[in-house]
Amino acid sequence: MSKYQIIERMLNPGVVAVIRADSSEQLMDVAKALAAGGVTSMEVTMTTPNALQVITAVRKELGDAILMGVGTVLDAETTRMAILAGAQFAVSPVMKVEIIEMCRRYNVPIVCGAYTPTEALTAHEAGADFIKIFPADGLGPSYIKALKAPLPQLQIIPTGGVDLNTAGEFIKAGCAAVAAGSSLVSKEVLKNKDWAALTETAKAFVAAVAKARA
Repeated sequence: MSKYQIIERMLNPGVVAVIRADSSEQLMDVAKALAAGGVTSMEVTMTTPNALQVITAVRKELGDAILMGVGTVLDAETTRMAILAGAQFAVSPVMKVEIIEMCRRYNVPIVCGAYTPTEALTAHEAGADFIKIFPADGLGPSYIKALKAPLPQLQIIPTGGVDLNTAGEFIKAGCAAVAAGSSLVSKEVLKNKDWAALTETAKAFVAAVAKARA
């Protein structure tokens, strides 16, 4: 799958699931449940045990049914290891040019963390495909709208504070997509292995984004 095709998949339906788990054992089931609900982009953070093995395993079993990304990458070497393990996009909570350069070298989309207008524009000019406004919960959709006014070229994906009540508002404010963590894949769902509930929540997120875009 080309970089262009991966970006298109991230934008449509426009929901990225962020997985932070204490164990990697259930992540194959999580991926299947998300895909069944229409959320076809999944980011496994490097803080999850055996994150790289999970990426490889999901890619092998599910193929193109879901995009597998790596999250919380903090340096270029970790980014490279994840890409070689099969990660199709990378996400960092910070702005590091070396991470952007590594992703560009391997022709993999990079979602680069930023908080201020200066950080966001610096990341964009360095070659980031998306700007991860993080943490977005203290800023809200109004901040995105204000940021996009002078910087309409930014492709923003907010993380933190994105739930079923705010997802649509972030999209209306100008976000290209949204990233949802515990509001989508909750600890309760993981603990109870309630994959049917996860699929329904995924469907609700997809519907919220579609409604906002309409």
